[in-house]
Amino acid sequence: MIREHALLPVREDLELEFEAAFEHARTLIAASPGFRGLTLSRCIERPSTYLLLVDWDSVADHEEGFRGSAGYEQWRALLHRFYEPFPRVEHFETVAAVVDPHA
Repeated sequence: MIREHALLPVREDLELEFEAAFEHARTLIAASPGFRGLTLSRCIERPSTYLLLVDWDSVADHEEGFRGSAGYEQWRALLHRFYEPFPRVEHFETVAAVVDPHA
């Protein structure tokens, strides 16, 4: 499994509109083969910045599968207008993890 990481710089004063658009957009990505889950978090110190983490079976599932799909075209139409500048997307593999011992 790999994790996609993107810091999303949303244009100021459009945060709530972005979050509403994301509610629909997340169903598009979730329908993509190889998708395993996502989280979207809002930055405390910079409320116009969001952290998107998406788990995929492989980089190809994201780069070729989702980004080559009709779902991605809808995703792009819903979300890309909010970004300034456009986010950088990177992929990571887990090398260490700690599970909450209190859970």
